[in-house]
Amino acid sequence: MKRAAVLGVILSACLAGTAVGGEPTADRQALMKNVGAAAGAGGKIMKGEAAFDLSAAQLILRTMNAAALGLGYMFPPGSETGNDTEAATAIWDDPAGFEAAVSKFVTDTSANVTDEASFKAAFATATKNCGTCHEGFRVKKQ
Repeated sequence: MKRAAVLGVILSACLAGTAVGGEPTADRQALMKNVGAAAGAGGKIMKGEAAFDLSAAQLILRTMNAAALGLGYMFPPGSETGNDTEAATAIWDDPAGFEAAVSKFVTDTSANVTDEASFKAAFATATKNCGTCHEGFRVKKQ
C-alpha cells in the first residue's frame, strides 16, 4: 500500500469512530474502534502486507497512545451496562489493576518511533499489552 492509502485508511477509520458525545459506553466503543483501525494498519506493516512508512507508523502509535490516555476516564461508575458494552465488572471491582493496565498501555504506546525497527518493537509491545485488558477487563460477546 502506498503511504497515502495507509494514512487514508487510518484517518478514515479514526474519524468514523470519533463521535464522542457524553455516553461513556458509546464513547469508549468509538475510541476502541480507533485503536482497532490503528492496530489493523500496524499489523499489515508487521506482516509485510503494507510497506513501512515512518509517518504512518508514527500515526499508528500516536492514535493508540491518544486512546490510552483517555481510557482511564471512559469507565465512570454507572457505565457498567448499556450499548452492548464488553466492559467486564473487573474494571470497577479492581480499579487499581485496571489503572495499572491502562498506565502500562500509555507507556507502551509512548515509544519514539524513528525507523522500522523501533516501530516493530514498540508495536509488538503495545499490542501484547492489548491482550492484558482484553483478557482481564473485557467480556467477549457470544
